[in-house]
Amino acid sequence: MLKQGSLIRIAVGVLALGLAACSQPDGLSEFHDPFEAHNRQVHEFNKNLDRMFVRPVGEVANELPDEITIPVSNFADNVGLPNAVVNNVLQGDLGGAITNTVRFGLNTTLGIGGFFDPASAFGIYEQEADFGQTLAVWGVGEGAYLEIVGLGPTTERDAFGTLVDLVMDPIGQVGTKAQVTYALPSEIAGLAISRGQFSGTVDSVLYESADSYAQSRLLYLQNRRFQLGVEADDTYLDPYSDPYFDPYSDPYEE
Repeated sequence: MLKQGSLIRIAVGVLALGLAACSQPDGLSEFHDPFEAHNRQVHEFNKNLDRMFVRPVGEVANELPDEITIPVSNFADNVGLPNAVVNNVLQGDLGGAITNTVRFGLNTTLGIGGFFDPASAFGIYEQEADFGQTLAVWGVGEGAYLEIVGLGPTTERDAFGTLVDLVMDPIGQVGTKAQVTYALPSEIAGLAISRGQFSGTVDSVLYESADSYAQSRLLYLQNRRFQLGVEADDTYLDPYSDPYFDPYSDPYEE
């Protein structure tokens, strides 16, 4: 694990950069998308990438037996726990940090590196945490909506958080040799497995929506805000509602 002093220096430096990096909306709205024209181009590229590569790989992964996909997903989840512990600490969530540390230890030892999940059998479940969430806890706004090549929907805050997570991931310091070697491949495989498992939902958004970009944006922002504990308000839209419905119109007006 990183030393406490190093964590504090990282926290202070990253907070300053994060505050400077995130643009802010002019007023209250359900999204802030000043880069929409560029985002839509990236979205189309990502759709083509999904159509040609990601979806076919996901379909193949979905045909694999559970005896293969479940251990791979377990391993990918387990190697991500040390990073979650760091973010738990940065957020002041010591309970979450302890839970994730114990879970990582149990699954690494009794679970043979993380291929099996004995921690869940003991009722010890992951307390999800990432640096985008840490920035939110520190009061950094979500900034502008972005779509990144190969990664898809995000925000300025979460994109910055993802970069920091990659840089400070402590698996190299606390993981076994196999965990360090196969961390990234297992995470990529886990994404392919998830794409296959949720194929119907993803396909309905990307290929059956009238405007897949707007649909993806709404779903990402709503899900992320819910994950961060942001309460929904009247400015939030149901992604399955009529996009041309005016909530302020007179329903009896001819």
